[in-house]
Amino acid sequence: MRKKRAELEAPDTEYLLVNDKGKKLYPKYVYRTVRKYLSQVTTIEQRSPHVLRHTFATHLMNEGAELNSVKELLGHASLAATQVYTHNTIEKLKDIHKKAHPKA
Repeated sequence: MRKKRAELEAPDTEYLLVNDKGKKLYPKYVYRTVRKYLSQVTTIEQRSPHVLRHTFATHLMNEGAELNSVKELLGHASLAATQVYTHNTIEKLKDIHKKAHPKA
């Protein structure tokens, strides 16, 4: 049974994700765990923490979040790194326009 963070003897407070012993999770462990659970719920080829990050940003943009807010949430240093997520939003707007406009 997995323990809750508050139940651990001395969790490493420097890290958000810790194991049952309160030590930091290593990137490879996180990657394998995400891959395992994504393979249970999707058929997409790429299954990684980055896919979840990309999906998170895309959903925010599609729901009208401001680009600067998404930039901050992702921890990007420059706005240019975040602009990749606007492509999906533009495509969604084109699709909505095509469906809704009588002369589209």
